[in-house]
Amino acid sequence: MASPSANAVSLSEGEELHPSGGPGCSGQHPGRLGSTECAQPGVVEKARPRWGNPLQFLLACVSYAVGLGNVWRFPYLCQMYGGGSFLVPYIIMLIVEGMPLLYLELAVGQRMRQGSIGAWRTISPYLSGVGIASLVVSFFVSVYYNVINSWAIWYLFHSFQEPLPWSVCPLNGNRTGYDEECEKASSTQYFWYRKTLNISPSIQENGGVQWEPALCLTLAWLIVYLCILRGTESTGKVVYFTASMPYFVLIIYLVRGLTLHGATNGLAYMFTPKMEQLANPKAWINAATQIFFSLGLGCGGLIAFASYNEPSNNCQKHAIIVSIINSTTAIFASIVTFSIYGFKATFNYENCLSKVILLLTNSFDLEDGFLTANNLEEVKGYLASTYPNKFSEVFPSIRNCSLESELNTAVQGTGLAFIVYTEAIKNMEVSQLWSVLYFFMLLMLGMGSMVGTGTAILTPLTDSKLISSYLPKEAISGLVCLVNCAIGMLFTMEAGNYWFDIFNDYAATLSLLLIVLVETIAVCYVYGLKRFEGDLQAMTGHTLNWYWKAMWAFVSPLLIISLFVFYLSDYILMGTLQYQAWDATQGHMVTKDYSTQALAVIGLLVASSTMCIPLVALGTFVTRHFKSREKFPVA
Repeated sequence: MASPSANAVSLSEGEELHPSGGPGCSGQHPGRLGSTECAQPGVVEKARPRWGNPLQFLLACVSYAVGLGNVWRFPYLCQMYGGGSFLVPYIIMLIVEGMPLLYLELAVGQRMRQGSIGAWRTISPYLSGVGIASLVVSFFVSVYYNVINSWAIWYLFHSFQEPLPWSVCPLNGNRTGYDEECEKASSTQYFWYRKTLNISPSIQENGGVQWEPALCLTLAWLIVYLCILRGTESTGKVVYFTASMPYFVLIIYLVRGLTLHGATNGLAYMFTPKMEQLANPKAWINAATQIFFSLGLGCGGLIAFASYNEPSNNCQKHAIIVSIINSTTAIFASIVTFSIYGFKATFNYENCLSKVILLLTNSFDLEDGFLTANNLEEVKGYLASTYPNKFSEVFPSIRNCSLESELNTAVQGTGLAFIVYTEAIKNMEVSQLWSVLYFFMLLMLGMGSMVGTGTAILTPLTDSKLISSYLPKEAISGLVCLVNCAIGMLFTMEAGNYWFDIFNDYAATLSLLLIVLVETIAVCYVYGLKRFEGDLQAMTGHTLNWYWKAMWAFVSPLLIISLFVFYLSDYILMGTLQYQAWDATQGHMVTKDYSTQALAVIGLLVASSTMCIPLVALGTFVTRHFKSREKFPVA
């Protein structure tokens, strides 16, 4: 164990950390870095806002952590990596990675009582870049994440139409048939790619800003502004709604989903374990990644939330509760998703069988009702042997219907939310009701995460005396939302979805892994684990047991390094980075190489956050070096 640095600040029994960064204000410690000037006598510092009660803090963390990834990524991972057997690596990663790192961030925020920048600067001035990196990542995430909310608003508005606009293909210009692009794809794909995104053939063809998506995005940012307007005062009330409402909708959907025809097929597919997948390293890597990113680690939101806690708050208990709720929600959402998925797969399978039966009945003049799903294969064999020439003519039109292949179609992200789900919803009775409920739930999940991301950005800014002395909190919130909304207009262009994928894939992945790795090392080996343990005991009255210390000091850092190496090597081995582009002439996605311009943006996204850490540390070192030379000039 490295001895605590002289640059670190320790909290003694009965002391409370001031917003300026030092415990107490009895005098400036000449050798203590990370403490700024103490308040002058007679000057009363403004008290830090606090949550109305511990439940508000808990709900804020749940609303922030439980997001769209629980609904559209976890079910995909279950489908890809062994169904029920994927829960084994997932639960193990929750124990060795999720809970310890969540507790670490909550404890740092509650101990330092500042946003991400101030908290890490208090530990050491050389670590200010960690907080800045978190701020940059949160800014990038907020820029593109709220676009998903704008899509949910768009679909929500269209859910009140009869019939649902994505349930049927529109007529062509001559009104002599259906639109050619829609016929080659499907009505749900057409509505998503053409009506919602109006997507261009490639990322090079940006097109202009489209007013309907732009209007929805503006509305989404207006909602976010109203939620974060006055900090904890407004956020504390909003989270009661954003944290609870998705669960009510999921429960309603669960009841409906379990009563759908074919739901059991989907649930059986989910819970049937494929134990061979436990030997697949990618199953473990994706389990760790899902835990890591679904909890919102490294973005600064958790530190910001915890900084408004009472110092005596039991953040260990809250870390365990939030982790369990987050993972339980992912499993619960998967049950709902697979029941809907089973209904969709069964519907498509039976529809396929009906078309084959109709084709064979008409081609061979069979009696109506003679050919059924039960005797289809037997009759097909008989017809092939009895009428080989005629059957060979019909054979190319006979589709291969398979329930297993329908269930094996793995889709995640926007494809699951806006194509697969809408495909299932359009075939339900009272489809408008289920559509409204579903997209309202998506909006609440997205807004809950946006409130946390917004807090991660605003807290360091409002903590800064330079900014807060000139602008009130409402103005800072308004400027942040306005800038984000203006940049987000990029995603409302015809190539906007391609830029969305770039931000989604590259803006946070490597950066967050590096940020959390440095955070863990900073607490354990810069600040000192023993000293931090003493601070927690002084704050909460609870001792830190061996499990947390072992995870923080050894297991979690090694796991993060492994993930970092995997992603780095994966990017290198991938060679030329590619993306999926929509081909309207074929009605499906095609693979294309990223342009030089797009590759430059990817490099800038990764570098702009990761380089904050070493550059700020280097700048601090140089600044301190020159200051020391001025103070003690060499003769």
